[in-house]
Amino acid sequence: MKMVLAIVQDKDANRLANKLIDTNIRATKLSSSGGFLKTGNSTFIIGIDNEKVEKVLDIIKEVSHVRKTYISSPITLDFSLEGQMIYPMEVEIGGATVFVLPVEGFFRF
Repeated sequence: MKMVLAIVQDKDANRLANKLIDTNIRATKLSSSGGFLKTGNSTFIIGIDNEKVEKVLDIIKEVSHVRKTYISSPITLDFSLEGQMIYPMEVEIGGATVFVLPVEGFFRF
């Protein structure tokens, strides 16, 4: 038995939830936010048999997409750069961060 923790961008969360339902995989979805850009994410908690882990990872890989977006350059505390212009910076967001953990016990009540 394994526990899969998948953190995906909100734009991909509904499609992932629907795909998991279509393949009869139970998951718990929690709202979360990222630390870097403070954007909305969803964290899926999935308890799954060892032999089905690859299937879950394939579904997450299929649904989660990396996107490019622009942010303002970070604020600096260097006061010598007072007249500095702030330029947009392109960054990649999205995709999925996935952890697969061993489970000692799995119970449904």
